[in-house]
Amino acid sequence: MNASTTHAAGPLLIEGGMLLEAASGARAADILVEEGVIREVGEGIAARLRAAGGLPVGLRVIDARERYVVPGFIAAHFHSHDALLRGLFEPMTLEAWLALGVPVNYPPRSREEIRARALLAALECLRSGITTVQDLCTLHPFDESHVGVVLDAYDEVGIRVEFALQVADAPGQYRVPHWDEVVPSELRRSMATSVKPLGHREAILELVDGQIERWRGRHARTTWGLGAATPENCSDAFLQALTERAERLDCRIYTHLYESKSTVVNARAHFAHHGGSLVAWMDAIGVLGPRLTMAHCVWLQPAEIEAIARAGARVALNSASNLKTLSGVAPIRELFEAGVGVGLGTDNSSCSDAQDMFTAMKLLALLSSASHGLTGRPDAREAFAAATTGSAAGIGQADRLGRIAPGFRADLTLIDRNDPALHPVNDPIRQLVYAASVRSVQTVLVDGEVVVDGARSTRIDERELFREVAELMPGLRADLAAIIERGAPVAPYLSEVHRRNLAVPVGIDRYIARPVAASGR
Repeated sequence: MNASTTHAAGPLLIEGGMLLEAASGARAADILVEEGVIREVGEGIAARLRAAGGLPVGLRVIDARERYVVPGFIAAHFHSHDALLRGLFEPMTLEAWLALGVPVNYPPRSREEIRARALLAALECLRSGITTVQDLCTLHPFDESHVGVVLDAYDEVGIRVEFALQVADAPGQYRVPHWDEVVPSELRRSMATSVKPLGHREAILELVDGQIERWRGRHARTTWGLGAATPENCSDAFLQALTERAERLDCRIYTHLYESKSTVVNARAHFAHHGGSLVAWMDAIGVLGPRLTMAHCVWLQPAEIEAIARAGARVALNSASNLKTLSGVAPIRELFEAGVGVGLGTDNSSCSDAQDMFTAMKLLALLSSASHGLTGRPDAREAFAAATTGSAAGIGQADRLGRIAPGFRADLTLIDRNDPALHPVNDPIRQLVYAASVRSVQTVLVDGEVVVDGARSTRIDERELFREVAELMPGLRADLAAIIERGAPVAPYLSEVHRRNLAVPVGIDRYIARPVAASGR
């Protein structure tokens, strides 16, 4: 493939754009960029430079008079490892999806496949206006060289990434509730989780330390975090060790929390010493804090929401994948009203299917109203903020990403104002959230470098990538067919397990509509 990682971004002037930001609304302005950083924002910059003797030699100019300019969207929760599985599954429970979609179920993958899936995922993000992703990446079985393959792919396509290896030291320590009583003994096996242990606790921590030491700073647009698959699949000591490392390395911890009803039923059964609350447990062991970002958070109790707000921890909501995995609707309004920092994720391609922040923003606002039957938070501006400044804070980079302001990185998305969905121009931000789509994205910049132009990558040969992906798919589909055949006998029991977990009272409900009892007629 034709690619280069040496695209130097020289001085740049974005002229005549209509800037959109959640806090300041819409304003006409020019943007001057130097060394990948926004140096000046305001009206008349281009006119001033011309009046002073003409534009400086070497200054690139982007005519943005027919463009909205927005901060590059940031996906605060994302997984690259299943980018080739999109479109293969209808809606199913999270537990059924875990048995089909996560890497631990598959034979070892080739370097070619790992590279192609990372490139494809990143390309889709960029063409959707997403300039930064937090990749909570599972590589199974672990091969140190595969880390480099993924990071090199990101560097090749030009996206910014906050990378974390997804690990746990005790995955599968708690079975899905009702599993043993429903599934016949001859079919019982441990439920799949997002990861398998790479060794004992100290060995895993040494492995993570080694990868960060080896790769941190090697790719200009890659930063590192720490990943824990789910808190309940980690020991106290493991989570505390990650927390200590996050402080020492000045980075964040990423995990999943309360994604499905079964996870909260599980917590009630196994964390009774902390009131059946994973949040209370994490708080008690010193893990719940301002360096923690938790994805999903569908089944939070009101007291847990308040605890998260007090601790300064953050959440990354993933409405599309929660809907497809039958997990319910997160307490969106309650999180906003409690003052919890909210960012948005796009999650797995196999259970959200599209890396699409427009859909994520729209669902955030609409599901909150639909689940309450009342208007209220978040509105369109708050949804837009969640996709930009909220997600930037969720990956620990609020001081450099998510805004169009001097000193911030020039990560920008230019949207075609001639899209019919954006006319008539009534409220540009509402129309961005409720009406626009990825088709509106024309130009994307990362560090002031144009990485998407005319809705195409400037760095890679897209057709060649699609050809490579097509050649890889027969083998992957064959592996998936074998996984489906192997799991077919247990599938009906999974449905019954899910039904029983739905019936367990936990004091909250996260489904917009539940079956109504028969009237007796």
